[in-house]
Parts: sequence; structure tokens; C-alpha cells
Amino acid sequence: MDLPYATVLVLQGLIFVVLLALIVRLASRRLINRVTARATLSQESGSERSHSMLGERHQQRASALGSVLGNAASVTIFTIAAFIILGDMGLNLAPILASAGVLGIAIGFGAQNLVMDFLAGTFILLEDQYGVGDVIDIDTISGTVEAVSLRITRVRDVNGVIWHIRNGTITKSGNESHGWARAVVDFPVPYDLDISLVRQMMEQTAVAMWQDPDWQEVILERPEVWGVQEVTSDSVLVRVIARTAPLRQWEVGRELRERLKLALASLAAAAGRTSLPEPGPGDSGGSASPGEPGTGSGT
Repeated sequence: MDLPYATVLVLQGLIFVVLLALIVRLASRRLINRVTARATLSQESGSERSHSMLGERHQQRASALGSVLGNAASVTIFTIAAFIILGDMGLNLAPILASAGVLGIAIGFGAQNLVMDFLAGTFILLEDQYGVGDVIDIDTISGTVEAVSLRITRVRDVNGVIWHIRNGTITKSGNESHGWARAVVDFPVPYDLDISLVRQMMEQTAVAMWQDPDWQEVILERPEVWGVQEVTSDSVLVRVIARTAPLRQWEVGRELRERLKLALASLAAAAGRTSLPEPGPGDSGGSASPGEPGTGSGT
């Protein structure tokens, strides 16, 4: 039995709409994957571990962004196609649109925390605030990022505890490993030593370390002696800083502190001193950090 000509036209229109929606969805998926892959690509430098960490970070960003944008595009395309099909079938769309609006408002109020988490996670990934392998501070939690999704950020602290933090609850975060880091060494020297000689010796020691082939890729630029930070009754605290590759500041600080100790011991012996003051709590490079090797998270 032959179908009426009008019915055939409607069926042809429906098939055309469905095929067009599938083609547009496929094209949008490919475009989104290409754009997100380029958007998350950045220059990689450093060791093989750095390349691996950056690759994992870029892959996760591209996957998360591609997923949310792809799903949004699919929902939009098929929703429009569904309304076109219903309109061609002669249904009145006004009550459907009104009901969908009410349902959307109800879902929005009921899942506002979830929506907030997803929006915050989207902006974290888009703005590259932090990623896998970064050492970050979120409120009272400090540790290495192990995963970033649209809903939560997973952080492992120095004690090995994994924290699952909802993205919507993050009001501020500090990234200790984005781009470059700084090793800060506050070293106490005897009160009676000539500060000008101490500064010169510390600068020579730091520059010699910078020029060492083993440290040229770790220390990014010439170290500086900032000078006296604090004066006590028996010592003077002098600060030396060095810009380093991300997550390498603690390693540089330990090596620089050891070299300064040997150099200052020689200078103190020449001045008739038999010992150096003990480093106090003001030495900012001496505390453990979540990114240090051997702590379970970091380099």
C-alpha cells in the first residue's frame, strides 16, 4: 500500500533532519577535539619526567574540555533537531517549551551545587590555573595535584593523604610550580664578619653553582644576593635567591646551602672564627615541602 504523498514528504524531512544533525554533531566533535588539543598545547622543557607530567596534564585538560564542549554541542544539536521534527509532525511546541522551562528551573535549584562545581572546573581547566603534577595550596591543604576533573580536584599532601576538593568550594588557590620557582636561602653569618666580604663570597658561590653544568638547566638565571634580612645579637641573616625550574627550588636550596656553609666556614676560619651560627627558623629554604622528592609527592 502506497503512503500518501504528504506523509512521504514528512518522512523525508525527518530523515533529512536526523542525518543533518548527525553530520553536524560529527563535524562539531572533530572541531572541538582539534581546538582543545591546540588550546592545551604549550612548550615543554626539562627532563623526561617533566615531559611525561606535561603530557598527562595536557591530555587530561583536552579530554575534560573536549568532553564538556562535545556534550554541550550534542545536547544543543539534538534538542534543536527534536523540536524541528516535532514541529514538522504538527505538534504544538508552546506547552512543551513551557514545561521544559519549568523543569529546567527546578533542576537548576536542586543541583545548583553541582552546576557550580562544573562551572568552576571548566574555568580552572580553561584558564590553566593548575594541572596534574602542580604543587598547590588550597585553603589549609597543600600538596601535589593528582587529578583535575570538572567536579573535583584531587590533591595528595606531604603525609600521603588524598584530598578530594569540590571545585565549587575553591575560592582561591596558590600554584607553586607554574612556569618557574624561586629558591630562597636565608643564611646566618657571624656578627663580626665584614658584610661586604660575605656578600661577595656568597654571590661567587651562588654564581659558581649556576655555571656548574649539572645545574645549568635547573637554575634559570643568575642568582642574586638580596642582602641582610635580619640582625640578632650574635648573627646576621643574609638572603640569597635563585630562580629555578618548577618544583626544583628545594633541591637547589639544599645544594646552595651546603656550598654556602663550606665557603662561609673558610671565610670564618680566615677571620679567626671556629664555628658558624646555627641556621634558625627564619631559613625559608629549610622546611619540608609537598613537592620535595622523598615525600611521596613532587619531583
